[in-house]
Amino acid sequence: MAKKQYPLPKRFSAALSEDAYARLRAINAETGLSNNYCLTVLLENLDDLVDGDQLASIYRRFIEEHAGER
Repeated sequence: MAKKQYPLPKRFSAALSEDAYARLRAINAETGLSNNYCLTVLLENLDDLVDGDQLASIYRRFIEEHAGER
C-alpha cells in the first residue's frame, strides 16, 4: 500500500542558530524526514515531549538573555 503524504500547507521562512540547525539536521539524519516534517512532528507533539513549566522557564531565561531580539 502506498504511503500517504502528510500535507504541509503553511510555509514560512525561519532563521535558526547554528546549534539549533545542527540538531535539526541530526534529527533529519536519524529519522530520514525532511526538516519540515521534523519540525512538524516536534511541534505537534510538544505537549507530550516536554514539561510545560520547564519550557516556560526556558522561554523566560531566553527572553531575559536576549531582550529586544524578538
